[in-house]
Amino acid sequence: MDYKNLFEKFNEGGKMLLPDATVSFDAILWSEHPVFEGVELKHIITSETTNGEFSFHLVRIAPNMKIGNHVHEKQLETHEVISGAGVCVNDGAKLPYEPGVISIFPIGVPHEVIAGDDGLCLFAKFIPALC
Repeated sequence: MDYKNLFEKFNEGGKMLLPDATVSFDAILWSEHPVFEGVELKHIITSETTNGEFSFHLVRIAPNMKIGNHVHEKQLETHEVISGAGVCVNDGAKLPYEPGVISIFPIGVPHEVIAGDDGLCLFAKFIPALC
């Protein structure tokens, strides 16, 4: 399977279908991560839409860049790897990240994600919403 193509299907042609709306991913602009260089986000659904219950983000990490070690004190976070490869450090354990991998970070668990030579793309979900 062409995983880069799978990422592009989400990035440019993806959409979220809701009973009362359709959210086209290509209409959402990429934004730079406020802390981590080389990390970009598409905020697919935010607290504004979900009354703070959850948020859903498409994440793109440039080759050999990382989301540094951090903790969410109020959110459970999940990752679903779409394309690329790298390593996730989840509560001290090094886990290989490749397409098809899902990882879960309970509230208060330190974690970081390091992209490999081809970069890394994933979905990140937060409960309750991160933003």
